[in-house]
Amino acid sequence: MIWLYRLLFLPALICSLPYYVWRMWRRGGYRHDFHHRFGLIDRPPPKPPGVRRIWVQAVSVGEAQALAPLLAQLRRPDREIVLTTTTSTAYHIVREKYARDVLKTGVFPLDFWPFSRNAWRRLDPDLAILMEAELWPEHLVQARARGVPVALINARISDRSFRRYQRFPVVARWMFGHLRLILCATPTDHDRFVALGADPARTHLTGSLKSDVPIPALITSAERIALREELGFVSAETSSTKNQEPGTKNSSTPFVILGSSTWPGEEALLIETLHAALAAGLDARLLLVPRHAERRREIIALLEKQTLPWHARSIAPRTPGPVKIYLGDTTGELLRLTQAADLAFIGKSLPPHEGGQTPIEAAALGVPLVFGPNMSNFKDIARALEETGAARRVEDAPAAQSTLLAILQDPARRAQMSAAARAWHAASQGATQRTAAALAELL
Repeated sequence: MIWLYRLLFLPALICSLPYYVWRMWRRGGYRHDFHHRFGLIDRPPPKPPGVRRIWVQAVSVGEAQALAPLLAQLRRPDREIVLTTTTSTAYHIVREKYARDVLKTGVFPLDFWPFSRNAWRRLDPDLAILMEAELWPEHLVQARARGVPVALINARISDRSFRRYQRFPVVARWMFGHLRLILCATPTDHDRFVALGADPARTHLTGSLKSDVPIPALITSAERIALREELGFVSAETSSTKNQEPGTKNSSTPFVILGSSTWPGEEALLIETLHAALAAGLDARLLLVPRHAERRREIIALLEKQTLPWHARSIAPRTPGPVKIYLGDTTGELLRLTQAADLAFIGKSLPPHEGGQTPIEAAALGVPLVFGPNMSNFKDIARALEETGAARRVEDAPAAQSTLLAILQDPARRAQMSAAARAWHAASQGATQRTAAALAELL
């Protein structure tokens, strides 16, 4: 099977090259250490005697940020960690966040035989760790050829991937057969891996690492007011409630709706929702944080077509004056900006989008949640948040708008949803310790 994959990979890469060149140009940052993508990662120093080297691959920003507690658990004097990632944004983050804590950071090679072989020869790991749903055939074959165990952590299978694997069960069994350990994020993911042929003895439920991402202590009232002043949502003259508890509402401060990791079409919905809220007499503001910051031109075009004052963070972090809409078109700041919100809509959850973005950080901060029907990437988590009363699921854009407006006008409901969200998050932690213990057995 691997030879068929090798034969097909190169023509497939050539056919898709225009798309990837366009994507790299649009996102930027891909030029940094681009040679790593050909497996030409700078060779680390030889391993000292008795030291085990772990190669961890985290594809994008969310996975890279979720690794922090686990890397802290894995670090020991007799272990070295090499951390690679795929996207340019994630690579920028790992270089800034983890460079002092790991032996080396790099870019994951293209999964073509000579490129993958180059990387394996240079890095020479004793354990390879992949995250979530990222399985690369050549990477797995190179590991088996060297007798190196591979673990898939925070493992998940989306609805779409599950259907695809069901059509090709031989491929699924072949891929999963190369994994020494599969540590699943949710019960649904665990059941799906086993149903597709994964060895039950090697497949375990450990929980979502993203629930263990360090969440800063709730900011004080004064800090929250300062953040809202920075965004242009309140002025220094009107923000006088310095002893107000975090998350509570005061008549002198506006409601802030957060669009969390939004995708195309969802920004337009939220802009319409803000207009409807203002028309209904609600003192509301809108904070938009798109999933991909490079979409700023598209979103700015939407903002320029409407009449409310707005500001983009890429122009300057602090607004020159009061605004009704703030565009957080930067990377890595969602967690901080979320603390300015009274209510959040979770992106990539309304048709035609599928999968959903993570609701975990907003829930941990006690922000009430609204999301669409397509949360398959976080199916169990979304269901639990609904069942505890922390979130509301809606079927379409009109329902999203009416639900957001109803929650904004109901302070008791917002308080209940906020408390439920924090309680859910507190009960969902512990995946890091379970994952670290399972990985230690492979070392």
